[in-house]
Amino acid sequence: MRLRVGLTLILCLFTGFTSPLAAQEKADAATSIRKLEEKWTQSYKKRQIDILSSLLAEDFVITVEDGNTYSKSGYITHSADSSVQVDVAELSDLKVRMHGDTAVVTGAYHEKGKSNGKPYEYRDRLTDVWMKVGNRWQVISSHYSVPLK
Repeated sequence: MRLRVGLTLILCLFTGFTSPLAAQEKADAATSIRKLEEKWTQSYKKRQIDILSSLLAEDFVITVEDGNTYSKSGYITHSADSSVQVDVAELSDLKVRMHGDTAVVTGAYHEKGKSNGKPYEYRDRLTDVWMKVGNRWQVISSHYSVPLK
């Protein structure tokens, strides 16, 4: 009986010490993901293709506002298009939900610029899915849509 009580006490103490550590690791991962979202947005705006490429998984797929989907190479090609000038690229209302080595990000995105000399502007909702591969996070899927008014 004493052994059982002792083991229960040890288990309770161990759980008490590990729960705060796990919560801190989750919070740290969520902070890292937020920073990566900002890095992605800025590297897209500045056409920093090498940075974009490092953030996207090889099997990355994105669905954009018109419903078209692009692979990593298609998205990189689009991002490098010199006929598009991105003046504003902003994230807001980001929420990061952690599920082990996977993070789901939801939020709002505002982009404004010129395409082939013509002005454009998007105000979207987004969902991004990040996965930790080895020691680094990469985005595996992204979906942008224009909310109905």
